[in-house]
Amino acid sequence: MMQSPYRQSFALQKEPFAADVPRQDILVTKNLTAVQDRIHYAMRLGAIALVTGEIGSGKSTALRYVIGGFHPSEYRIICVTASSGSILELYRQILSELGIENAGASRANMTHRIKQEVMEWVSGKKMKIALVIDEASLLRLEVFAELHTLTQFEHDSKPFLPIVLAGQANLVDNLHYRNSKPLASRVVARCHLVGIDLKTMEEYLRHHLQIAGVNRMLFEETAVTAIHQASGGLFRKANHLARGALVAAAKTQEPMATAEHVRLAETEIF
Repeated sequence: MMQSPYRQSFALQKEPFAADVPRQDILVTKNLTAVQDRIHYAMRLGAIALVTGEIGSGKSTALRYVIGGFHPSEYRIICVTASSGSILELYRQILSELGIENAGASRANMTHRIKQEVMEWVSGKKMKIALVIDEASLLRLEVFAELHTLTQFEHDSKPFLPIVLAGQANLVDNLHYRNSKPLASRVVARCHLVGIDLKTMEEYLRHHLQIAGVNRMLFEETAVTAIHQASGGLFRKANHLARGALVAAAKTQEPMATAEHVRLAETEIF
């Protein structure tokens, strides 16, 4: 496969700053550790954990890292991505993840089938099970009220189905509504992801260059600062700026990306 000019210029073996790095290559930051601790705590209690943060703050990556750490012989993790659809749409996604495609269109039947499957995994197969809903801030308010019924087993005495809700900051606001209170009452841990600091940003850039096969720093100190400031410490925007700065540096045949290259990259993105 033909390499792009900037990759050739900097001897990059693969596209740098990709979002889909393998789990073992994810940089473990304080934010990520905080997410992991809270999810583990909620799962031990059979309760709910909230993970919130701005777009591009690393929520989905953190979820992928934490979920990937649960051994499949002991845990069954149901992962779905929320939409603004009805509770029936969410139930269909959950049932599909459980391998059930024909559960009818009745909300009661769907709830029963999901609970039946949860009981089979927990009591029959002796495994732990959890539901992870990414982009949960998109859920309708009435869905939060209905979702509470999934967590009730044996007259609400058995915490069989812990839930992780991840989304933007308004997820917390949605849980403050009266109809959401029963679900919110089960929340035992909350983590809000913020932008990383300048030191961690430098570590992050070095780490991703190493993943791409380059063991030397390709960003001047001023470029690191420019990336940090322009991205607000958010991973997704930092990735775009860093990659764009390298492209700009390659065009001028510079050995390292400068703050000016970062500024050029910033004009290309939102």
